[in-house]
Amino acid sequence: MGKIISFANQKGGVGKTTSCVNIAASLGLLGYKVLIIDLDPQGNTTSGVGVQKKGLKLSTKELLTGEKTAKEIILETPYQNLSVVPTNTSLAGAEFDLFDFDESEYRMKKALSEVRDEYDYILIDCPPSLGMLTINSFAASDGVIVPMQCEFYALEGLSQLMITINRIKKLYNADLTVSGILITMYNSRLLLSMQVISELQKHYADKLFDTKISRNVKLTEAPGFGKPAYYHDKNSKGAKEYLDVAKELSTRI
Repeated sequence: MGKIISFANQKGGVGKTTSCVNIAASLGLLGYKVLIIDLDPQGNTTSGVGVQKKGLKLSTKELLTGEKTAKEIILETPYQNLSVVPTNTSLAGAEFDLFDFDESEYRMKKALSEVRDEYDYILIDCPPSLGMLTINSFAASDGVIVPMQCEFYALEGLSQLMITINRIKKLYNADLTVSGILITMYNSRLLLSMQVISELQKHYADKLFDTKISRNVKLTEAPGFGKPAYYHDKNSKGAKEYLDVAKELSTRI
């Protein structure tokens, strides 16, 4: 049975989508069969794996509302062992539509049940909020990866996210765990980075990934070409770091 992992942080701009796309691609390179679910109405994960959002006929919206099955929506990407359930801005309205369903928190779990056994990993890129879309993702997931920058505001946001995860555990998914906290946009020369990591090690030492994702031009460029970093420049520091994170993840969950 495939492992389902949510990528979540209610703070935007922390490298959540970049991490989801590049860890997914890296797992594919390691030989795992991977499916990405784009659950953010901005659709950056969709375009980040080379799928055009414009004119998209089927998306995550139809998956959640039950209009189409996962098998009808899944698209193959040009990248090794990597498929995607794409999305576009139509998903924004689906968050409100979900309230019309019984057991609305379990729509994602139900939708993925028919394909879960066909993949080693299903990675869900959540929106930067803790609304119904994210709750659906958490209710369906085995674990959550939290990408975060080395900033003190990020520490406050992490505490709030941990409270939400514990609440979801109690209400909807007793098996949900934090698979890892991933430091992104890392600069080892900044004292602030060292201070934030020190705080994280005090409270979440067992959750921190050993690998940190450095600020890297190639990581910033790659989405513009619709490519994960490895396929844009496999020798770039960012591509190598995400491959190391994927290796770590494969031993955790």
